[in-house]
Amino acid sequence: MITGTELGELVKSAREGATKRNFDQSVELTLVLKDIDVKRGFTINEVIELPNKLSKPPTICVVGSGDLGTRAKRAGIDKVIEPDELDRLGTNKREARKIVRAHDFFLADTSLMPNIGRSLGQFLGPKGKMPTPLSYGAPIETISAKIRNSVRVRTKNQLNLAAKIGDEKMDDSKLVANAETLVNELEKKLPQGSKNIQNAVVKFTMGSTAKLSMLKKGKGA
Repeated sequence: MITGTELGELVKSAREGATKRNFDQSVELTLVLKDIDVKRGFTINEVIELPNKLSKPPTICVVGSGDLGTRAKRAGIDKVIEPDELDRLGTNKREARKIVRAHDFFLADTSLMPNIGRSLGQFLGPKGKMPTPLSYGAPIETISAKIRNSVRVRTKNQLNLAAKIGDEKMDDSKLVANAETLVNELEKKLPQGSKNIQNAVVKFTMGSTAKLSMLKKGKGA
């Protein structure tokens, strides 16, 4: 099990090893896994809400029209795709790829899910970004606010999980709280919990990695 104290030490070490730049560096947590066979279909694609907001929240795209589209725009959604535009995207692969790359999360009117599969599915699927269906009258404002405080963590045919936990402007305590939330939630999804974690790594964009080896920790116990 990775403790908050250990995560605090990782964040502190990573900050000390970061080279100052004229932009706000992101801080990322990576968990290196072990004793899991990804070739046998093991996957993780989780959206985890963090206790402390990211300075640059994730971008959201909503596919819908009418009342849903109106409420999405009112809620400050980054992009709203109407059915007509969705149909056009089905014949413009370049534009479709661009939209998928530009947005972190997708939400959609349930009735449009089949259309989305035909138009954008080939680009959304591989990136683990298939839309969350929204039923009629779904509280888009509440849902989007939650997503703005969340990160997506997924396996990509490799034994590691990585996610942004904040940036260098945030206090270490807030970075640690975000990291601890990620670790706790991801441990629940692993077959053997914390036993499947080999290393934990924290890194600032322009810094050296700070690593906690669970193997060494186990030997020292």
